[in-house]
Amino acid sequence: MTSDLGFICSCCGAQHPELPMNYTAEAPAVWEPAFADADDCLLSTDQCVVRGQYYFVKGLIEIPVIGSDEVFSWGVWVSLSRENFSRASDLWDRPGREAEKPYFGWLTTDLPVYPTTLNLKTHVHTRPVGERPFVELEPTDHPLAVEQHTGIGLERVREIASAVLHAGDGKQQ
Repeated sequence: MTSDLGFICSCCGAQHPELPMNYTAEAPAVWEPAFADADDCLLSTDQCVVRGQYYFVKGLIEIPVIGSDEVFSWGVWVSLSRENFSRASDLWDRPGREAEKPYFGWLTTDLPVYPTTLNLKTHVHTRPVGERPFVELEPTDHPLAVEQHTGIGLERVREIASAVLHAGDGKQQ
């Protein structure tokens, strides 16, 4: 978060001291709390397996903030094929893994403030050990893909912050 970019919330009118520059989803959209005790399911901070058949990794959709050195990011989950998930897992702690070719995947996080983002096509780019993968959206006319490729202004970051902060209180997202 940036401390010098506080903002006045358009939903509640309150002054928030910091403008969040990232949000994250705790699990893929298909995850259910009942899966937590199942032997064929796993949810960690970086990887997820559902029923031993569906495989996910967590990465970042990064959006440049126009007119600044800031980057806004969404922490999202992407489904991978079994083969690509296995390969990514094998390389998870291996130095040099960033040389791996990108993995194709489907976005499995529905982000607020956009038309549904579920099942957007992605490429997951592995980064050095300790860094979350970079999630590149396929260039389309979807607003999230457009923003990733063209950037957003600080006013859009404030708009997102207001909507996300009040997503559960019945106010418009």
